[in-house]
Amino acid sequence: MKFLIVLMCIALAACNDSGARQQEKKAAKDAAPAAVPVSVVEATQRAVPVSFEAVGRTEGSREVQVRARVAGILEKQLYNEGDAVPEGAPLFRIERAPFEIELAQARGVLAQEASRRDLAQQEAERLKGLVERKAISQKEADQAASSVQQSAAAVQIARARVRQAELNLSYTEVNAPIGGITGRALQSVGSLVSPNADSALLTTLTRGDPIWVRFAISENEFARLRGSQDIQVNVELADGKPYPQAGKLNFSGSTVDAATGTVQMRAELPNPKLVLLPGQYVRVQMQAGTQQAFVVPQTAVAQNETGRFVWVLADGKATPRQVRTGNWIGADWVVLDGLKPGDRVIVDNLVRLRPGAAVVQK
Repeated sequence: MKFLIVLMCIALAACNDSGARQQEKKAAKDAAPAAVPVSVVEATQRAVPVSFEAVGRTEGSREVQVRARVAGILEKQLYNEGDAVPEGAPLFRIERAPFEIELAQARGVLAQEASRRDLAQQEAERLKGLVERKAISQKEADQAASSVQQSAAAVQIARARVRQAELNLSYTEVNAPIGGITGRALQSVGSLVSPNADSALLTTLTRGDPIWVRFAISENEFARLRGSQDIQVNVELADGKPYPQAGKLNFSGSTVDAATGTVQMRAELPNPKLVLLPGQYVRVQMQAGTQQAFVVPQTAVAQNETGRFVWVLADGKATPRQVRTGNWIGADWVVLDGLKPGDRVIVDNLVRLRPGAAVVQK
C-alpha cells in the first residue's frame, strides 16, 4: 500500500514538472523577439552630377582607303607601315613610262590639230576677200568657215586628251589624301594594280587626332540627357587609368534601336600624343550638369523580384521601401525616387530584417 502511494506521488510530481516546462516554452514563444540593433542615415537631398556610363569603342575621326587610280606595275613603296604622315606625302609610285608616252602622243596630236586650225583660219580669211569681190561662190566661203570651226573643236578635244594624259601621269604618284597613321601595305612592289580590281586598294589612312568614341545609351538615359547644353565626356582606359583630356559629344542618334532599346552616340576627344588608338574599348563617362537627389551607401540597397529597395526605420520597426536608383558616386548610390526628406535608412544588419521587425538604432 505504501509502495503504491509513493509511485502515485512520483507520477504526480513528474506531471507537474512537465506542465511547468510547457508553460515556460509557451511564454518564451509568446514573448516579443529582441530588437535588432542597426545603424541608420537620414535621407537628405543634395546636388549630384547627372552622369551615365557606357562601354565604347574608338575610331579615327577620318578613315580613308588609298586606292590606285590607274593601271600599272607598282614600282615603289615610299613610306613605313604604321608611320604618321602629313597630307600630300608620297606613299606609292606606279610605273610612269606608259603614261609619259601617252602624254607625249596627246601633245603631238594637239600640235597637229592646232596647225590645221591655223591653216583653216588663213584659208577662210583668204576666201573671205574673194567672196567680197565675187571671185568665188558663197558656198565655198561657208565651207571654209565650217572647216575653221571643226578645226577649233578638234583642238579642244586634243587639249582635253592632253589634260587627261597629264592627270593619268599624276596618278602614278599615290599621295596621302589626309594626314594620319598609315596602315600596312596591301599590295607588294612589283604587283600589277588596276583601279577596277581588288588590287586597287593599296593601304588605309586613319586620322587619330582628334579621335572619336562610339557608344550607346539606353532610351531612358537619352531622355534625361536631351536638352542638356554642357555635356562633358571622359573615358577610362582598359587598365583602369582615366584619360587626361575630356571630350564632347559631336553626334547623337535620331532613332532608337528596336532590338536593343539604345540610342547611338559619338564623342570627340583630343588625342595629340596618339595615346588612344582606333579600335580600343574604353569606358565612357558622361556628365550633364547636376540634379537634386538622395544619396545612400551602396550597402543599404537590396534587390528582390520587384526591383531595388531599402529598409527604413519607422516607429521602431523595419519597413521595406521600393526605390528607383541612378548611378553610383564612389561608395554611394543615387536614389532618384522612393525616399522622403527625413527618412531613416538602415545601412547594416539587413540580413536579419523582416517586414515589421523590431529594430533599435545603435
